[in-house]
Amino acid sequence: MMILRYSPASPYARKIRIAADLLGLTPRIDIVAASTTDPGDPLREQNPLGKIPTLILEDGASLYDSRVIADYLDYLGGGKLIPADPARRFDVLRLQALGDGVNDAALLIRYETATRRPDLRDQDAIDLQQGKIDRALATLENAPPSGPVTIGQIAVACALGYLDLRFEGAWRAKYPGLVAWLAAFETAVPAFGATKA
Repeated sequence: MMILRYSPASPYARKIRIAADLLGLTPRIDIVAASTTDPGDPLREQNPLGKIPTLILEDGASLYDSRVIADYLDYLGGGKLIPADPARRFDVLRLQALGDGVNDAALLIRYETATRRPDLRDQDAIDLQQGKIDRALATLENAPPSGPVTIGQIAVACALGYLDLRFEGAWRAKYPGLVAWLAAFETAVPAFGATKA
């Protein structure tokens, strides 16, 4: 069995769980919660960065971050989520980078607002990250993902799900096309609802 170290709220771990499900690999993966803040958690030995998700292979080697894990799982699953054809491959990987970038920015805002005392919060830093999110969502609203489910679509769905989880879905009022796209994605990919934190 492989072991996936994860946290239920992590959009990156959610991406991997959905990918594993779509690739038929879930039965081969033991899902084990990890604490990134607990120095006693073996996560730091499994991944020197102490980050999630981390995938421990059957031979004990570890893979990280989510993009590397997704690529490995897609290799095991027969290349269903990351096309080999360069004409599509790089569009899919770019979409994954956009979804992951939204998560990166949202996490920085979350850390700034949830862990810092109010008098120490840096509004300029928050605004900088929010600008990244807004531009990404506007880009996606103008050209929502289409076609068969890919790792790029999974990354975008997980980013929108994280915005729902941590920021009360405030994005929904401004991006109705993305709201409709996410609803259709959730219907087509039951693992999205099943992995909701």
